[in-house]
Amino acid sequence: MNKRWLALALGATVLVVAAAVGAMALRGPQVDALVVQSAPLVRTLQFSARVATLSRVDVGSTITGRVAQVRVQEGAQVRQGDVLVQLESDELRAALAQAVASERQAQARLTGLRSSGRSAAQAARAQADATLQAASASLARVQQLVAEGFYSPAQLDEARRVVDVARAQQLSAQAQMQANADAGTDVVQAQAQLALSQAATVAAQARLAQTDLLAPADARVLVRAVEPGQIVQPGKALLSLALAGPTQLVAQVDERFLDQLQPGQMASVVADAFAGQRFAARVLSIAPSVDAQRGAIEVKFALEQQAPAYLREDMTLSVEVETARRERALVLPQAALRGTVVGDTGTVLVLQDGHAQTRNVRLGLRTLDAVEVLDGLKEGDTVLRGGALQAGDRVRARTVAWTAGAVAPGAGTPGKGPGGDAGSALTNAMGR
Repeated sequence: MNKRWLALALGATVLVVAAAVGAMALRGPQVDALVVQSAPLVRTLQFSARVATLSRVDVGSTITGRVAQVRVQEGAQVRQGDVLVQLESDELRAALAQAVASERQAQARLTGLRSSGRSAAQAARAQADATLQAASASLARVQQLVAEGFYSPAQLDEARRVVDVARAQQLSAQAQMQANADAGTDVVQAQAQLALSQAATVAAQARLAQTDLLAPADARVLVRAVEPGQIVQPGKALLSLALAGPTQLVAQVDERFLDQLQPGQMASVVADAFAGQRFAARVLSIAPSVDAQRGAIEVKFALEQQAPAYLREDMTLSVEVETARRERALVLPQAALRGTVVGDTGTVLVLQDGHAQTRNVRLGLRTLDAVEVLDGLKEGDTVLRGGALQAGDRVRARTVAWTAGAVAPGAGTPGKGPGGDAGSALTNAMGR
């Protein structure tokens, strides 16, 4: 009897289990399901950028010399015309004094030619004229006396020689007067000598001025590579300056994302060392060419307000640029799409009368984590998620709670916790 009851109990148990398995098979497997929702959708790009001033210049010496004094330290703010480095200048000061003395000497000679020299030439000319007149009168008397037989022909020859000498002296005095005139050769030569001396003075002054290395504009000292006593030569950079001007950020962005960027887009910027001090920037310009070696394009950003005090030249920053926004859109996770997206058309499985049904959808804005559905679904539709499902399969939907546009559990945006708002989570991320 006990054996009979045991057999009956075992058979009843098998029948119950078989009935349960059959019922489960008829109802289908249990799969995750997402309810289509409307939510804001924001696409951003994240990448690294560096701080760059508008212009950077190197300051060096144009002459060879020994450094006497360095007046600035790294990080110092300087104004245009400030003396940064002084070279020893004793020899150049002596050369300048010599050039000034030569200039004064040439000026004195020119002044003398135009005053006392000109007066002396005029006096010599007057004297020569008087001498020639007296010699001519004496010649006339001698000629008369020779004709009357009182003088010999030899005396006539002597009188003629005296006239010739007086006439030569007159010509010499005339030439001297012409030389001392404003267009005369002596004055012109003296003027040339004065100009040469003046040029030498200017050159000596310029060489002396080169012993002071001046700031070309308002700037900040980035690098100091010079010390007192050092011998410097032309062509070597002694100081590196960041010229005052708008602070810019420069980033190298993968060319794959070029179609998402355009001037004027807003960006959020943060430094790793100052994570709690974000500031705003905007896309200023996009380079017209791509760096073929890195496959990247240079993007520049302008700050929307005064640069934070902690920014340093060449500091690395994290930049997040908003490239597209939908204030309200039907949003699905990228993981809900099945197969390959062709153009703007994708495929999903929806729950209909307890079965999985294929539905073609037209897609709009896409991020790495979510996608906008333009056509093919409506709010409240149930989309199935499961790689082994096939169209027509009977399924039991298990609704998964999700925030429209949020990334998968455990993920998140830098500075945001997992499960944050849709706008902050939908991000195309690029590593440094």
